[in-house]
Amino acid sequence: MTLLSIRGLDVRFVDDDALGRPRVARALNDVSFSVERGEILGLVGETGAGKSLTAQAVMGLLRAPARRQAGSICLGDTELTELGEDAINGLRGTAMAMVVQSPKTSLDPLCRIGDQIVRIQRAHRPVDKATARRRAIELLGLVGIPDPTRRAKAWLHELSGGMAQRVLIAMALANDPRLLIADEPTTGLDVTVQTQILDLLRQLVLEKGMGLMMITHDLGVVAHYCDRVAVMFAGTIVESGPVRDILVAPSHPYTQALMAATPERIAQGQRAPAAGAPPDLFALPAGCVYQQRCRFADDMCRTTPPRVALPQGGEVLCHHADRIKHG
Repeated sequence: MTLLSIRGLDVRFVDDDALGRPRVARALNDVSFSVERGEILGLVGETGAGKSLTAQAVMGLLRAPARRQAGSICLGDTELTELGEDAINGLRGTAMAMVVQSPKTSLDPLCRIGDQIVRIQRAHRPVDKATARRRAIELLGLVGIPDPTRRAKAWLHELSGGMAQRVLIAMALANDPRLLIADEPTTGLDVTVQTQILDLLRQLVLEKGMGLMMITHDLGVVAHYCDRVAVMFAGTIVESGPVRDILVAPSHPYTQALMAATPERIAQGQRAPAAGAPPDLFALPAGCVYQQRCRFADDMCRTTPPRVALPQGGEVLCHHADRIKHG
């Protein structure tokens, strides 16, 4: 069952240059993917690729100068782009929720942990304080916080980074969302705690049948935890499909470059990715967005690349996909 469906999403940033002339950045370009119920989709790419912006668009959190120019975002049967601000606010935190990468700046240092979970419940549904408090303690236990009754009375400064991240997850689960978005949920945590948090998220997806969109730059995380992956470069999904297919035999040179940049590949002396910065979003090249960094680029790449269907429902944007996959 498709839980989230994004089709042809375009987001633009409009501002002025140094001379006061308006200019437009093509921040997201024809972004299309879906998340199924009980599935983990990995949205992967380097910093600035547009991953977090995609999440903000889904959650209805785009703010000026960003604006959606085109495209559809459906949560189940609900077209989110047609809803007003009040309706989106009603879905955010209930039908869909987001776990961000900075728990220490996302939690209120002046409010006890349990009270914050109570507050988010009562903001969205009629529930008395006693019931909401019992639910808060239950959620803290669910996410693996020991002695949840005592921890519910704790302040933010009394929590470790890993514990604070678990609290954020508990808050996200407070109103039983169908879709959970995790934006780099283990940034800044040590390896052991990272594994615990990611194991917890996978367990919750399996037990509750949610859909999870996990934003990351770590292909190791994608390989171990995700069912499908969408690879993003310069605001464009350049390759997508089942993890077992994409990471075993990538068909796009950028996916190859990301894989070559993993510590394991570099340690083995395998070729590192091509150098170069992402293209200027205010002046994207005609044709393929990756052409300036691609060793396969030729004259044909100055025309828009085709969407080439891959096995098991995947697709890639590349004129040379077959050559790359089998070469």
